[in-house]
Amino acid sequence: MYPLLIRFLTPNQILMVGMLVIFGLTFFMLKHPFPFLPSDHGRQFAVNGELSKGKLRGVGLTFVLCFLAGSFLFLPVDLEYGIYSILLFAMMISGYLDDASDQAWNEYKKGLIDLIVSAVAVGTFLNFNSSVIGIGPWEVQLPKAVFFVLGVILFWVSVNVTNCTDGVDGLCASLCSVTLLSMSLLFSQVLARYAMANFLFIAVLFAYLYFNTSPSSMLMGDAGSRALGFYIAVATLKSGHPLLYILLAGVMIADGGIGLVKVSLKRFLGISILKNTRTPLHDHMRKNKGWSDTQVVVRYVILQVMLAAAAFCLVG
Repeated sequence: MYPLLIRFLTPNQILMVGMLVIFGLTFFMLKHPFPFLPSDHGRQFAVNGELSKGKLRGVGLTFVLCFLAGSFLFLPVDLEYGIYSILLFAMMISGYLDDASDQAWNEYKKGLIDLIVSAVAVGTFLNFNSSVIGIGPWEVQLPKAVFFVLGVILFWVSVNVTNCTDGVDGLCASLCSVTLLSMSLLFSQVLARYAMANFLFIAVLFAYLYFNTSPSSMLMGDAGSRALGFYIAVATLKSGHPLLYILLAGVMIADGGIGLVKVSLKRFLGISILKNTRTPLHDHMRKNKGWSDTQVVVRYVILQVMLAAAAFCLVG
């Protein structure tokens, strides 16, 4: 459809139309959800986890499908983007199957899926792009093997910290929207079609947030959070400045990453740290600091905007 639209509209006009259409489509699909989507069973060990019981879960499947449809309608898609889209679909499906399962998948099963999908994604990137990364005003050529390993780590971190952040109404989608918007504004020329894709993803997330704002009526589940983390990793690599992920997704890294480090040290090394700190950190803030769900979302978004501003200063 893009080749037809470009005859009559500019790329920015196509993007504007695409955002409006995909927002409307996602809103309609969420308003009239798929009948096979599961209901949440509640999360026994999460703060306020019982409040999610009975809510529609796994609607990430809906908004990711809407994003993919919008991408192929309103973007100039090439082979590389097509491969990432297939992998995004695979990550979404794996998350949905976990959401729909009576028993949550174990971490090793999900970890193996993450490893395979991440390895294919980084291999695809290296096939179409160089292994040069930007560090401030400098560029560094990494050996492809080193780039591959670090790239897989980036995907693993992004998928898992994004997944961990999905525990408060409106939090994950809000933070991801800030991250994607920041990337598009910082690297619009470098990202090109991926900057446009970021805006399309923001459109579907805004439609989702209409229903997920506290108190929510539906949850994205692993189908949404894992796919989001994967897509953010793709956009990060395409930006050419992967280290800026630390700032552009800093709040998600802190919120979910501390728990991942804590669990890993305990499980593999028998080392216990931060015994009095609940993880993810949003649970600590609600249980130990008395923050409401709305306070968590607003304060986290403020912090993420400030980190994004710091990234602007570094690049500028």
